[in-house]
Amino acid sequence: MLPKEIQLEVNKGAMLPLMEEFYTIQGEGSHTGRAAYFIRIGGCDVGCHWCDVKESWNAELHPPTSVDLIVGNAAKYADTVVVTGGEPLSWDMTLLTNRLKEKKLKVHIETSGAFPLSGTWDWICLSPKKNKLPTQTVYDNAHELKVIIYNKHDFIFAEEQAELVNDNAILFLQPEWSKKEEMTPLIVDYVMNNPKWRVSLQTHKYLNIP
Repeated sequence: MLPKEIQLEVNKGAMLPLMEEFYTIQGEGSHTGRAAYFIRIGGCDVGCHWCDVKESWNAELHPPTSVDLIVGNAAKYADTVVVTGGEPLSWDMTLLTNRLKEKKLKVHIETSGAFPLSGTWDWICLSPKKNKLPTQTVYDNAHELKVIIYNKHDFIFAEEQAELVNDNAILFLQPEWSKKEEMTPLIVDYVMNNPKWRVSLQTHKYLNIP
């Protein structure tokens, strides 16, 4: 249980449960290959069985950290920041994004969309999950839709989600890492037959970087 004064700061987004922060190369989606500073916020109740950062789920394991400290660290490295999780929209992102914008940084988010959109974003990557579908605010504002393909049924889910997202969103299919040998050829074939989609790969894992 957090002290009352800290809980109040968390509730208004002035402190956030920071799991980790690191400077690396964006490995997925539209901005693949670009340098970016990643801010991973703890806390997620979406519960994807193939999640590769399950240690992020319990927000209580990650210390509430001042937004000003997080922003100060980010501003030392890159001109692009990616806020990820966990599920960052579990928390109010308004103050964090405002502070990052004050530093003239480009601000991206990777989200399941399971909570209403908060914050001001230059790029919203929506990666929807079947067990907790996105809110309309995220469908309406997403710049890209990235659907993870774990099995053949996920192609059906991808098409369902493509119908719900706004018309300007770029559409990506990405193999789940443990199934990449099996699913990547199916994705390639699917994209060639349905060219509104693009292939996304977790290139940072091939490069063996964070």
